[in-house]
Amino acid sequence: MNMIKRSVAVTLMIGITLLSRAQTGTYSWNNLPKVQTPVFKKDTIQITRFGAKPDGITLNTEAINKAIEACSKQGGGVVNIPQGIWLTGPIVLKSNVNLYVSRSALLQFTSDKTQYPLIESHFEGKKTVRNQAPISGTDLENVAITGDGVIDGNGDVWRMIKKDKLTEGEWKKLVASGGVVTEDGRSWYPSEAYMKAEYDKGPKTDYEAIKDYLRPNMVVLRNCKKVLLQNTTFQNSPCWNLHTLYCEHVTFDGVRVRNQPSAQNGDGMDIESCSYVEVKNSTLDCGDDGICIKSGKDEEGRKAGKASQYIYIHHNIVYKAHGGFVIGSEMSGGAHDIFVTDCSFIGTDVGLRFKTQRGRGGVVENIYIKNISMRNIVGDAILFDMYYFGKPTNLAATNGKVEIPPVNEGTPQFRKFYINNVTCDGASRAMLIRGLPEMNIKDINLSDITIKSRRGAELIEASNVSLSNVALQCSETSPLINIENSQALSFSKVRSLTTPTQFYSVSGERAREIKVDTVVEGSVQFNYGAEKSAVISGK
Repeated sequence: MNMIKRSVAVTLMIGITLLSRAQTGTYSWNNLPKVQTPVFKKDTIQITRFGAKPDGITLNTEAINKAIEACSKQGGGVVNIPQGIWLTGPIVLKSNVNLYVSRSALLQFTSDKTQYPLIESHFEGKKTVRNQAPISGTDLENVAITGDGVIDGNGDVWRMIKKDKLTEGEWKKLVASGGVVTEDGRSWYPSEAYMKAEYDKGPKTDYEAIKDYLRPNMVVLRNCKKVLLQNTTFQNSPCWNLHTLYCEHVTFDGVRVRNQPSAQNGDGMDIESCSYVEVKNSTLDCGDDGICIKSGKDEEGRKAGKASQYIYIHHNIVYKAHGGFVIGSEMSGGAHDIFVTDCSFIGTDVGLRFKTQRGRGGVVENIYIKNISMRNIVGDAILFDMYYFGKPTNLAATNGKVEIPPVNEGTPQFRKFYINNVTCDGASRAMLIRGLPEMNIKDINLSDITIKSRRGAELIEASNVSLSNVALQCSETSPLINIENSQALSFSKVRSLTTPTQFYSVSGERAREIKVDTVVEGSVQFNYGAEKSAVISGK
């Protein structure tokens, strides 16, 4: 009898394991994640039926929310926002409702901050209190915002701004509008309370006193299934623009995100702890990161344990932004099985940007990227950095000595990235791969890459990294490639399109197993304990 019970238990365990594998799947470029989209009844409700007026003066909050509520209660359908300027406060979405913003409509959120109550929310990976989002939805299924119209968050009245981000005329106009300017004259704040809260590093518990500081993200969808954002322009957000949290089956199709480059925290899309997401045919112009993957922050994010996973991003354009495609820095719940292809980044601070720091924990792996075009990148074309807001060791300052802390649950990991067919016409630096001494960035494969930049590549605390068929055209070529305390590196068909004065610089006593096609006398410089045996010629 006991043997039968054990047999049944083993069978059940095997069945559960197989079911789990079937549910999660093993994805590749030939087997991409399939994202489900919502389907709606064709029944249409006009917001004017509930008294909404398109005069740009009448506050239509109640009318729009009543229309959404009525639509959901009758089984769903379309809530239509027709031509006009529709002034409103916070809108709450409901299940089975498609909020349709027509081409000639402007949904304008009010500058009256009293219309936005303080509520429990999430921001930068942690639970907190914020002003209610202009558009929000929680625990919904089958929900959409569609149409070619414009949704404006009136973010100008919420955000601080630095003087050097504006022209002299724009700055004078801003100061004359009200608010306060810092003593050094470099920054403008909407209010004294906001400025004090910004500089106060202590705990912020009196939320009413700092309400002005607690800027909302513009669109916040939490724990929703089957979400569609299609064709609409989302602009001028108080903080992040589009934020999906703990959602499944989310589609961004042809959306346009517009924020001024000066927009504080003006991220385009923040996809946080979501599964089965597709981002396609969209155009972003942001004040912060463009298309960004997150999964919670530090201990709270690790405890939630919700990874961002099974995500397909393709045929998008990102203009001004801190990063074109970004993972982190809040990635404590992990991220995996993410596919990015056929995207263009034009004028972003960084092209491909992967950032974290000690304390985050979490594992980011199985990231597949190909067919990326970049132009006029301000900083790095490709960036892996585990010292986000941290201070890395300077070998020159420490005479080659590096402290290696123990690995713990707060140690983050970046591994198994596959990047190929990338072209960049203009960047400050081609690439930086900078890991931690206790946890290297590892298993990174870069192939078929051409980058025109001022400086070349740096690999610091990296392991098992391969560069194949990589061409660099750099105006500063000493050294073209800088390597510090890195192991098991492979450089195959890596060439300079300009003659470098120094090809490789290898530093640190932990540098070893660096394979290159050919070692020419004098092409490698060794520093701070690195031995000549660290570099191995393939020919």
